This record gives sequence, C-alpha cells and structure tokens, in this order.
Amino acid sequence: MSSGRFITLEGGEGAGKSTQVAYLVAFLKSRGIQAVATREVGGAPGAEDIRQLWLSKPQGYWDPLTEVFLIMAARREHVKKTILPALEAGIWVISDRYIDSTRAYQGIGLGLGIDKIDSIYHQIAGDFWPDMTLLLDLPVATGLARMAARSGKTDRYEQQDTSFHETLRHAYLKLAASEHSRFVTIDAACDAATVRAHIEKAVGNLIEAA
Repeated sequence: MSSGRFITLEGGEGAGKSTQVAYLVAFLKSRGIQAVATREVGGAPGAEDIRQLWLSKPQGYWDPLTEVFLIMAARREHVKKTILPALEAGIWVISDRYIDSTRAYQGIGLGLGIDKIDSIYHQIAGDFWPDMTLLLDLPVATGLARMAARSGKTDRYEQQDTSFHETLRHAYLKLAASEHSRFVTIDAACDAATVRAHIEKAVGNLIEAA
C-alpha cells in the first residue's frame, strides 16, 4: 500500500480555507483516493482539549512563547494520533492550518522569529513537513469584509487590527517565496468555484506525481 499525502491550507482570515478543505476532500474521493479533513489547533482528542484551553482566554492572556508551546503540544497529538496513522494507511490528509500558521502568526506576527518556531517544531515532529501547502492569498480589506459579513463570535485573531493582518499576509507570502517547491499560492479573492478549480489543478499535479 502506498502512503498518503499531507496537504495543508493556509492564509489569512476570510480566505475560505474551511470551505476549500471540504471541496478538496470531495475532489480526492471522486478520483478514488481516500481522504480526511482535519484542522489546527485541534484534530485529535488531546489536541481539541488543548484548543478549548487556548481559546478560553482572551488575546494577550498567554505570553507568545507560552502560546506556541500550547499549540505545539496540540500539534504533537495531531501528528501522532491522526496525521501519521492516516498517511501510513494510504489516506490523504487535508488540514485547515498547520505549522505555517504558527510561523506566520507567532513567529512573525508576534515577533518570536521563524527560526525559534522551526526549532520547537523539529522537537515535536522531526523532519515531517506537508507534501504541499496551498496558500489562499487575498487582500486584507477583502478578508476583513468577508469576516464582517459572517454571523457569530470572532476569534482572537479576527479581533486584531488591520496592521496585524497586513503583517500576516506579508509573512505568508514571504514563506511561500522562500519555499516555492512546497507552496502553491492561490488567488483567494476570486469566487469559491474559481479557487476550487485552481486548487484541483495543483493537487491534480501532485496526484500525477504520486
């Protein structure tokens, strides 16, 4: 049995990651490929427990490094209990956020530095990285407008000011430029159907190479 592939979707608020994760899982299944959707922070029972603790406090409650350790602890559970077992069973795993969110948000956005984030990540996951990362990129103003149109409570990052979101966008683009062999940048300002088509084309290439 061949091993599965690990694909992550990244991007700022309002980029439509959750919607596209569901579309991508359906696309893979239509191609006869077993696939599962997951998310971070979370994706395994212990990781979901940590998520609830993390979200129970307002933005700024946790020291940035403390926040990273919480997220990395959840990621360790996610990798060990969900991602690796699925990949070993030949199942493709599609995750709404992964390590690049931590690199962008805490590493650059909160100033800890990417090198520090990567060093901690290596301790919990070794040399394991996604096979492909789809960066859903869109102007901050567009993402904020989409967020404003949603109903329900905003999360800790959605409550940040515009300058923080601009920093995050540039952080993601910097990561994508430095690791172009893993990243595929998708224009998420398009309608969902167009974004879906671009994602399916990129993932189709990965299928052909598998």
